[in-house]
This record gives sequence, structure tokens and C-alpha cells, in this order.
Amino acid sequence: MREISTIKEEVEEWQSLRTNIADTLEFAQLGDESMIPDLEAETALIEKDVAKREFEAMLSGPYDRGDALLAIHAGAGGTDSQDWAEMLQRMYLRWTERKGYQTSILDTTFGEEAGIKSVTISVSGRYAFGYLRSEKGVHRLVRLSPFDSAHRRHTSFAMVEILPQVEEDAQIDINPDDLRIDVFRSSGAGGQNVQKNATAIRITHNPTGIVLTADNDACRVVGDSDRSCILLDILSACT
Repeated sequence: MREISTIKEEVEEWQSLRTNIADTLEFAQLGDESMIPDLEAETALIEKDVAKREFEAMLSGPYDRGDALLAIHAGAGGTDSQDWAEMLQRMYLRWTERKGYQTSILDTTFGEEAGIKSVTISVSGRYAFGYLRSEKGVHRLVRLSPFDSAHRRHTSFAMVEILPQVEEDAQIDINPDDLRIDVFRSSGAGGQNVQKNATAIRITHNPTGIVLTADNDACRVVGDSDRSCILLDILSACT
């Protein structure tokens, strides 16, 4: 029903544009010079609408029309980078507000002195992922630091990740021959010769180089985050 509603809305917008063009041409053919200012204003609106649709036509990726997850992580630079990450958060929230998108902050980790260490934002609306996906990457800010008593120039970094919100579960086939699985025992009293229970596991996917490790404290993935899900599906079976 959501997909039907989206398609219906898009069709209605195209029909409205076609009607506006036909009406404007009809008024222009009347030859009334007093209507020229109104025709120019209407033509400018039509040109703006057409330019928007030309740009959206280039957003033809499999997830470009859908919602997005926006994550910001402060990088090297200490408090300055955490402040820079919060500045990016405000910028993106204001941009989504102007675009009419709905946003929800899912998780935030605040800095000790100022700013944020990380934030994850859900962005919902047509072409949300398509518009945002080019923002992926490292963002750099060079400025005179307000957190430095000497007011020296500092370079701050923040990582922006853009992920699509995929509603259907992807089918992933994993070849067991492509995996290398290592298990580890605790290094407590008596050493590994005495400890018989495996307390940690490391799975390596040889074709991609992705490494997943899990122990009593956490689960970590090292490698291409866009493809790390191929190991997450088998974690429960291996542990």
C-alpha cells in the first residue's frame, strides 16, 4: 500500500505538470500583453519543476527512492571533531526539514566537553537515500579552535555514513569453503590448557577480507561495512 501511494502521488504530480504547461501555452496564444508578467512567473515555476524532475530521473539506483539511515561519527581532533560532528548533525536536520522529510534520532553518544561522538538518524521521504548517498565519506573542517586557549588552527574530521533502509530481507548465499573459523579459550588462571570452554570466535571471509570477531563483551566487524552482513548471518550458528 505504501508503494502504491508513492506511485500514485508521483503520477498525479506529472499530470499536474502537464496541465500547467497546457494552460500556460493556451494563455500565451491569446496574445494579451498584460498577461506577460503572469506568464513569466508561471514559466519560471514550470522550469524549476522540470529541473527537479530531471535530477530525480538520474536517481535510478535500487534504493534511491526509499528512506535512509544517516550516521555521523567524530574522527581525529578530539573535542573539535565532536563539535564538528554536532554541526553536521544540525546541518542535515535543517536540510531534511526544508525538504519535508521526517527524521528520528535513533541513537546519540555525547562528547565529554562538547559536541557528539556519534549519532544515527532515520530519514523518511521520497528519494531520501538518493539525495543523501553522495554525502558519504569523511568531512573536514579547518578553523581557529574555540576550545584552544591559544586559538590555534585545528583540522577536524567526521565520518558520514549513508545506508538505505531495506524493508525486505536479502537472500545471501555463503560458501563454507570461503570461511576460516578460529575459536579461542580464556587466558585466565591455568592458561588455555586448563580452560576447556571456547570464549571467543573469529570468522574470516576469504574473498572479501571481512573479519568478524565475537566474545563475551562485543561483536566487531573489520572490513567493508556494506558487505559485512554476509558474516552476521552465520554468527549464531558458529557461537
